[in-house]
Amino acid sequence: MIRNFPTDYSSILDRIDSANPVAYGRTRNFVDGHVTYLSPYISRGVISTAFVYHRMLSRGFDRERMEKFVQELTWRDYWQNQWRQHGDGINQDLKHKQQCTGDGNMPTSIIRAQTGIRAIDLAIMQLYETGYMHNHIRMYVAALACNIGRCHWLVPARWMHYHLLDADWASNALSWQWVAGTNSRKRYIANQDNINKYCRTNQRGTFLDKSYEEIAQMPVPDELKERNTPNLVIEFENKTEIRVDHSRPTLLYNLYNLDPNWRKNDHFNRILFFEKAVLEAYPVSTKTLAFAIELSKNIPGIQVFCGSYEQLKSNTGGNFIFKEHPLNKHYEGVEDARDWIFPVQGNYSSFFSYWKACQKLVLHEVE
Repeated sequence: MIRNFPTDYSSILDRIDSANPVAYGRTRNFVDGHVTYLSPYISRGVISTAFVYHRMLSRGFDRERMEKFVQELTWRDYWQNQWRQHGDGINQDLKHKQQCTGDGNMPTSIIRAQTGIRAIDLAIMQLYETGYMHNHIRMYVAALACNIGRCHWLVPARWMHYHLLDADWASNALSWQWVAGTNSRKRYIANQDNINKYCRTNQRGTFLDKSYEEIAQMPVPDELKERNTPNLVIEFENKTEIRVDHSRPTLLYNLYNLDPNWRKNDHFNRILFFEKAVLEAYPVSTKTLAFAIELSKNIPGIQVFCGSYEQLKSNTGGNFIFKEHPLNKHYEGVEDARDWIFPVQGNYSSFFSYWKACQKLVLHEVE
């Protein structure tokens, strides 16, 4: 597994150009499959789903052969679109009420990486070390917490979001809801055979070493009974000393927009804004914040500001330009559109209805 996520822009482009979207479609569910390791750069807004898609086309990959890869990129845009449509509603059970104990905690064994499922415990330790977890294992962890451990999805989803370099609240929260059955027709469960297959292990004798029928009927295993609240410490330090030219507009970058090509030939003040209220509502680790700061170094002349929106406005005089995002609704000034893989918006009740609308645009492009 790649543990290193370079932050210089040329290395990020190299990573895109070394990805194989066709092999990804065949093997992405295996921990040693051809995954791209691009998610931290997409989530941080350094590159967009559209940028990756068109770069793959420019490399000569056929649309049909890389359809699964494009579909997975489109899932990211779909989750963002859902966040735009529902706002803070994605922080609650979206479609169905979850079947859970409702105590507002999560299994201690997951926090400590001591569930007894070796592949999962290893992945949690690697998450703490690297800020990365394979997407299939994220589903396993969510299934353990929500559907085997009977915990509500919100607290463990916040725990995972906190530790991820690719922390994206829409993708994270709504994926957890998909697993928990609050945003899907049924709950997701995996047994030990499934985990062994995709994680290349051969573990036996665990509480998941049963048939799906047995797992559906069993009580909460002893290994998941102890509950705790994860300690999501926000190491936030006010940093408000910046110098701006008040005769020029200020481009506002944030945790979701670190695009080095955004209006790059224009003369603006450029500020990476870590907003205290947003970090308190959606906490991320020091590792994730440091990763964002390193990525921002691809943007010449950028300064870092940590504090409140009102402090920022007072220090700069306002006159902001920013990219659209659900967390930016209170920003004032000129709003630039985001770069979507397909220009499909609206309230789609399912991903596949959204995907069908996207496919129509692809067919139109081909024609």
